[in-house]
Amino acid sequence: MNPLAWLIGLGLPACGFPAAEGMPMPPPMDVAHLVRPSSPNTALAGPAGFAPPPDIVTPPYALPSGTLFTLVQAVAASEPRTYQAALYPAQHQAHYVARSAVFNFPDLIMVQVQPAGPGGSFLIIYSRSVYGRSDLGVNRKRVETWLAALQIKLPPSSER
Repeated sequence: MNPLAWLIGLGLPACGFPAAEGMPMPPPMDVAHLVRPSSPNTALAGPAGFAPPPDIVTPPYALPSGTLFTLVQAVAASEPRTYQAALYPAQHQAHYVARSAVFNFPDLIMVQVQPAGPGGSFLIIYSRSVYGRSDLGVNRKRVETWLAALQIKLPPSSER
């Protein structure tokens, strides 16, 4: 680990650890009761009509929820400095820790796939900072990047 990150870890403990270490294991998130903080350091992607209203509306996908969940996990695994923190396969939910390149700041990302009728599914991605009030748009950019990477992995005609 970079010595600067270690030094910052003295004041911001989670910065002093590699990968997903230093963060408590996240329990399953109840996305039906998601409450976002008032600070502008989160980004939420979800289907139209989702509450709270998402920053980015995700389309319905013409894929079974298990298939979409597998594709989203592959996207997360391909992202730099991103580590799986928890996996809840029964809920099609996974949690990740993404670390910034220089200071090792952790951000938390939750993805969940929900069934949407026969053979269809919805995707929810919630990315948020652990430290700071502002994230300079990093969480929104991450969600947009993951959605773009997912588009490349989707089979033709998988959006409804």
